[in-house]
Amino acid sequence: MRNLRLSQASRCTTLARMTTLHTIAVLGLGRMGDAIATRLAAQGWDVVGWTRSGRASGAVRMTGDPNEAVAKADLVLLALFDGPACRQVLGRVRDSLGTDTMVLNTSTIAPAEASRLARHLGPSYVHAPVLGSVPAVAAGALQILTAADQGALGRVRPVLEALGTVRRVDDAATAAALKLIANNSLAGTVLALRDSLRQADALGLPRAQVLDVLELGPLGGLVARKRTFLAARPTAATAEFTIGALAKDMALLADASNTPLRSAADLADPTGDPEADIAVAAMAPAVGDAVLEPLRAYIRGHATGDPTHFRDAFLPTAHIEGIRDGAFVSWSLDGYCALFHGRPAMDEPIRSRRIDAIDVHGTVATATMTLSHGADTFTDVFLLVRVDGNWRIANKAYHRHC
Repeated sequence: MRNLRLSQASRCTTLARMTTLHTIAVLGLGRMGDAIATRLAAQGWDVVGWTRSGRASGAVRMTGDPNEAVAKADLVLLALFDGPACRQVLGRVRDSLGTDTMVLNTSTIAPAEASRLARHLGPSYVHAPVLGSVPAVAAGALQILTAADQGALGRVRPVLEALGTVRRVDDAATAAALKLIANNSLAGTVLALRDSLRQADALGLPRAQVLDVLELGPLGGLVARKRTFLAARPTAATAEFTIGALAKDMALLADASNTPLRSAADLADPTGDPEADIAVAAMAPAVGDAVLEPLRAYIRGHATGDPTHFRDAFLPTAHIEGIRDGAFVSWSLDGYCALFHGRPAMDEPIRSRRIDAIDVHGTVATATMTLSHGADTFTDVFLLVRVDGNWRIANKAYHRHC
């Protein structure tokens, strides 16, 4: 009988929610957007999703047209990467928004951008950046910094409380600024963890033992959440919060406060892969910028399709070798550059590259990189040499994973 009463209570709660907001359109189905849409659908709302990338969600019905998504929605929830994306998407659907449609923005954007959106949309706009990543969404444990008038907050509160705890703040700019401050503290924690791991490695301490001790101190929360990343570098992993997103937030904070931030610069360099989980930043090899520069030039060459970057990266005598279509190939630098035509690949927005390891031995170094190019994944192994004070790639061998 008790279980039946709980079940009936749960249904009543769901029905009460849905009398206020029947349909929710989630615009943006990246990691957080997809997790939010999935959570809300599981809690009983009718959710329709749309994403700029065309990426599908397995948990909610999709549409290829954002105007179709918002046309019948009582609530439009934005889970987009930055302010320009919010402006672009809202501009695209502006004429399809109903007069009573609420806009709930969970995106991390600059304070000035949040203020502009609040002024433009008026009392139908709720700015609500969230603290927490994908696991917190799934558990309904986000901390949500919410700026809205009392009437708007009353309408969206059931949705917010399905995602976590509502923390009301004075205005949209304050909510946006507090989110950036929170992420700045996370960046500082990541950098402190990186320094601790580097020192421990230099002392020859066992990684497992080091992580056990770090879990007891101020870094314990991050270490506990990211231990699978930190114990040994994974060959493949799903990022919960990426280096690129955190570096973007630090750049927004530096611009808003007009104060240079060490974390913004330091987080930008560790792996060459902005889609890597933030814990990967803590495992970045402790090497100088000089040896990284030819590897970055190599990444720029792939990202742009401009062979000039490869000529900056490699020595003129370099060879690039591997197995292609079952046969061994060995290109000279000229032959390799001829494969590129000065424009990025069609699927460049979803490609990624990650520097996995660098070992420096005086005037020579080795490096390993993983390239995710559509359906293909490559492991590149480099030999680098320092010539006249500058590092260049002497040779590259690669393996294509089938």
